[in-house]
Amino acid sequence: MSGLPIKTRKPSWLKVKLPTGSKQERFARIRGRARELGLSTVCEEAQCPNIGECWGGGTATFMVMGSICTRGCRFCAVNTSRNGNPLDPEEPRNVAVAISEMELDYVVVTSVDRDDLPDGGAGHFAACIEEIHELNPSTMVEVLVPDFSGSSDLLSKVVEAKPEVLAHNVECVDRFTRTVRDPRAGYTQSLEVLKAAKQLGADYTKSSIMVGLGESREEMITCMQDLRSVGVDFLTVGQYLRPSEKHLALQRYVTPEEFLEYEELGLNMGFTYVASGPLVRSSYKAGEFFIHRHIQNQRGPA
Repeated sequence: MSGLPIKTRKPSWLKVKLPTGSKQERFARIRGRARELGLSTVCEEAQCPNIGECWGGGTATFMVMGSICTRGCRFCAVNTSRNGNPLDPEEPRNVAVAISEMELDYVVVTSVDRDDLPDGGAGHFAACIEEIHELNPSTMVEVLVPDFSGSSDLLSKVVEAKPEVLAHNVECVDRFTRTVRDPRAGYTQSLEVLKAAKQLGADYTKSSIMVGLGESREEMITCMQDLRSVGVDFLTVGQYLRPSEKHLALQRYVTPEEFLEYEELGLNMGFTYVASGPLVRSSYKAGEFFIHRHIQNQRGPA
């Protein structure tokens, strides 16, 4: 698959519009309130191209445990260091309060990697889930978690707090794992995390793949099949965009037609939902709307 060469201008399908009118006002309100409460959002830290659409529409992904990651993946714009910031014991409650003020039906909570913490931050994740559910009983919670160095015991702390969806990203096809991700991460380890989550009782699991790194169609199909083999329900596929010259080089722009093919292939494999497109990210407004509705339908009348 050829796609578009990276020497061409950024294609039209990757251009986004800034929010205007009431959406711009909501965007500013969410940003201001998050800063008042000392909260980080992955929308800003990871330079997500959908920040205007999502914040303008009232969706945000909160990044807990600070904005300093203890790992150094070559695709990621988040700052890295050997040690992260001290945990804020008030953060779980503050996140729950912010979500209440934003009146959200579905929220995503993620984090940087915190290998410097004894439990990798699993207890903090659990506290966030519990506080959100207590203050917002009708809000569904998706958590996008790190691999906890492969520990099922730590993962179980998060699963036992009963998030509606547990997500962990494989990030890329197997061949590029060592190039793209921190050496402490691993393709097989990520698959084991997703498999363990189901075994521990997670109702729904989710993962994400970046494309444009040089992967072949066959490698993508294998990666998607691997995710299905461990029971992943929801999948997102999106274009890698290089945050800066210091980060991993982009190989090509994947066309909308290719993304549509990945969506169709994934649905035929048995994924309940596949969000596949140039601007799709792991936390994606349209996907979250579908997942919320799907879980509601599965639960039936309250």
